[in-house]
Amino acid sequence: MNKKWMITAVAALTLTNASIATAANVEGTTNDSIKYTSNGQSVTPSTTAVNLDSKLYLPLRSLSEVTGKYVDWDEFRGSVALTDKPVLTGKYELKAPDLAKGIKMGVGSSLTHIPGDPDNVFYSTADRGPNGQIDVDGKSRRTFPLPDYTPSIYKIKVENGEIKILEEIPLKVNGINPTTGKSTITGLPNIDGRDEVPYDAKAEKKIKYDPYGLDIEGIAYNAKDDTFWISDEYGPSIVHVKRDGTIIERIVPQGWASQVKTPLVPAREVLPAVYNKLRQNRGAESVGITPDGKYMFMAMQNALRNLDKTMDNSHQVRIMKFDLATLKPVGEFVYVLEDATPFKGLVQGDIVLSDMVAINENTLLIDERDKFSGDKAQLKRIFAIDLSDATNVLGKYDDAKQAGKTLEQMSMQELKKNAILPVAKRTVLDAVEFKYPYEKIEGVSLVNGNTLVIINDNDFGIDSNLPTNGTELWTFKLPYAIK
Repeated sequence: MNKKWMITAVAALTLTNASIATAANVEGTTNDSIKYTSNGQSVTPSTTAVNLDSKLYLPLRSLSEVTGKYVDWDEFRGSVALTDKPVLTGKYELKAPDLAKGIKMGVGSSLTHIPGDPDNVFYSTADRGPNGQIDVDGKSRRTFPLPDYTPSIYKIKVENGEIKILEEIPLKVNGINPTTGKSTITGLPNIDGRDEVPYDAKAEKKIKYDPYGLDIEGIAYNAKDDTFWISDEYGPSIVHVKRDGTIIERIVPQGWASQVKTPLVPAREVLPAVYNKLRQNRGAESVGITPDGKYMFMAMQNALRNLDKTMDNSHQVRIMKFDLATLKPVGEFVYVLEDATPFKGLVQGDIVLSDMVAINENTLLIDERDKFSGDKAQLKRIFAIDLSDATNVLGKYDDAKQAGKTLEQMSMQELKKNAILPVAKRTVLDAVEFKYPYEKIEGVSLVNGNTLVIINDNDFGIDSNLPTNGTELWTFKLPYAIK
């Protein structure tokens, strides 16, 4: 069937000589009888091609989809990124014993690979430990069924379809933690009146706060001094940790140290005070260190509540860049979350960042996801982002003085009006296409520049009735290298 068709896209790609038609509103005829193949295999584009002056045109996105490429449009730069899709190469499952009745072992809140280690060996963490929520008199209480749980670093190995725990490294202070009576820390909140109130398993009895407690998420390794840096949702903060698990210091927002005393762990107030305006449980979710050990990056999970909780649906998430030699911020960049509007049953505040890998000082891998699992999942992507031409907004839009609005209050048009260029994004992995079954991809690593590795957080199986442990690590081969 032939019919009239109007090219309304900015650009369409001809199949005959790869030229670009840039004129909008070009009139042509479609031909539904055309057959298409890619690498010898039959494919069907989502949009029918148009015949114009004996040349066949197909929308760029449709052409890329049938040829196995991701397509990303950058409205700020007026650019299109085409990226070859990866190949799934392995699945590995954790089969560790349960921690207690109804509580699974967990290791998947982060992931990093240390150069020089075997390609199948990684380090991971498991956040603050088992926790849940119980409604009491119409109010939700945060419960900790294992209040003495010690947040730890895990050295893991994957082989023969299984994740094996090689070493457990409990986090500790250089002295006695008054909460535990030992050197080890807990995953309990820090600050009474600011953080959630911790309760026992039945939500009947309050548990004391732990000034050294951490909700650990991302992990990165610095080869210069053989130490780890771990991002913490509570602070939001980043903690510096020796290989034996001893906490050296903690990077926190300005004003944090006056709210809690931590004499065994120096608190360095180098984050801007605006970072105190976090949404609970949506703090510092990821951290990355460049291979040369010069720079460290930290990303929040969601937008800050700047000015208030109406900002929970803001698209803007902050990424901070530090000079590791001085531990001072040298850059802050805007990451624009995917728009929730096209997705079914998803509000903007349900889209979060979960992990990162620092490839170099301008290139990061970022894990962006929704809150759904299984067939309901719609957004589970790993993006490569480029900071090279992004605007450094450090100290500029923490309040409304400079632009009349805070960074989080701005719309996309207001970002453009104020000449704020967010980081550029291109898709490296769309896990939904691979029928990824879990809600939380929370660990991402890259080995040899072309092996992408992801792992999920099983939340210790709380309220999930998982028949198995529910933690899996997947590997993908990229048809190119990221360096």
